Amino acid sequence: MSNPKLYRHDPFGTALRVLVPATLAIDAVVHLQLASFYQVAAQGGIGQGNLFRIEAAAAIVAGLYVLVRGSRPAYAAAFIVAAGGLAAVLLYRYINIPAFGPLPAMYEPVWFFQKSLSAAAQGAGAVLAAVGLFRRRIAE
Repeated sequence: MSNPKLYRHDPFGTALRVLVPATLAIDAVVHLQLASFYQVAAQGGIGQGNLFRIEAAAAIVAGLYVLVRGSRPAYAAAFIVAAGGLAAVLLYRYINIPAFGPLPAMYEPVWFFQKSLSAAAQGAGAVLAAVGLFRRRIAE
């Protein structure tokens, strides 16, 4: 006999499994669109453009992980990517941190549409991923 708990429909869980990857997709698209413009300053080094590409790749992987698995580790990965990206954009927006180690100086004291869109998506993604991480599942 099958366990009926395993077959219950969870619309909230389904919504989270779609919305978290959607926010990470927005983050990834914005970072990929801007990467080449930011790499010009450090063509030979790690550069901000390459950091943007790394952020985009992490967002894509975490988003796919949530979409496919919807597990707590998947939501944890999505939270780390989204919250980490938001922390970085806020840090470098408001604090002029000089280059250190392989990281370039990335201070940019302005908001523009793509930056605001990405920050909003990262913030929403972090909140939604935290909800997915800490909520009780119906099947548990």
